[in-house]
Amino acid sequence: MGPVRAEIEIDAPRERVFEVISDLALRSTFTEHFISDLRLSRIESTGVGAAARFRFFAPPQALWMETQITRVDAPHRLSERGRGGRGNRLTSATEWELTEGPGPLMTLRVVYWTEPTHPLDRAKEKLGGSSVWYRRDWQQALRRLRDMVESGAPDGERVAVAGGNRLTTGIP
Repeated sequence: MGPVRAEIEIDAPRERVFEVISDLALRSTFTEHFISDLRLSRIESTGVGAAARFRFFAPPQALWMETQITRVDAPHRLSERGRGGRGNRLTSATEWELTEGPGPLMTLRVVYWTEPTHPLDRAKEKLGGSSVWYRRDWQQALRRLRDMVESGAPDGERVAVAGGNRLTTGIP
């Protein structure tokens, strides 16, 4: 599937928006309408190497996908690469770009694409019309992110790694 782009202007500091999008533990707070069952693959949820696995709903199917942060240029760009689908044969990429906008606004762009390697996966993408769903879902995710950041609301519940050490409160 070719690149799907979504863009929005946000009235918030670029650093704050970058902090939210670069933390995979917070990803489900603004993408839960098309991404579910998000689980971190590593304890550290930010920075190069942070990874997560999730179910990505794109009718007519829901695929298990994983993503890993591969490049961080704070607070300008974040790159992710992933795999998923049957036998992890569907590669994907997500690029986040933050630029100064007009006046106090900043512009956030997300570009998402997949590269199916198997003929069956290519056929599913062509017949399913998934790019329409992806575009709509990413645009809604950006609106939810904007509302969350501009309202100054808490980030929401963070996803944690199963079996990770719990923080102690000083009690032996």
